[in-house]
Amino acid sequence: MFEIKNGQAANKSEHYADLAQQARGVLAGEPSLIANAANFAALVFHSLPDLNWAGFYLYDGTELVVGPFQGKPACIRIALGKGVCGTAALTRQTQVVRDVDSFAGHIACDAASQSEIVVPLVKADGSLLGVWDVDSPSIARFDEEDRAGMEALCDVFMESLTSSK
Repeated sequence: MFEIKNGQAANKSEHYADLAQQARGVLAGEPSLIANAANFAALVFHSLPDLNWAGFYLYDGTELVVGPFQGKPACIRIALGKGVCGTAALTRQTQVVRDVDSFAGHIACDAASQSEIVVPLVKADGSLLGVWDVDSPSIARFDEEDRAGMEALCDVFMESLTSSK
């Protein structure tokens, strides 16, 4: 059985490095996208403080569709270019939003969310898998250290999809 380690790191970057190592362990050898996405979302949601949603929106060729997540029920479909998730998917750039009320076109799936970070998930061939979305009930919860940490975690997730085949 896998057990989540919490609060062992001295600083944020060390915590992300530890979390990436845990993610490698929990994802190792599993070929299922859904199983890995579900465990990844649970790992991050229960390991990082001050989150109220963490999960995936997967690209179906037309739009983003909610995938495995932790938190309250979410918006089901998001068009490319709409909201923070659609913007990250369209631009293929991580979006760090300190205050969702200042993001034009923000989609409020949970009114408690005040800040958000969304990382696009791009396959080796350049095609879009979807996005990794994390919300917080606190304004300015996410910063550049979180961007680097979340991008590194997403690299681990994407690597697990190719190394398990």
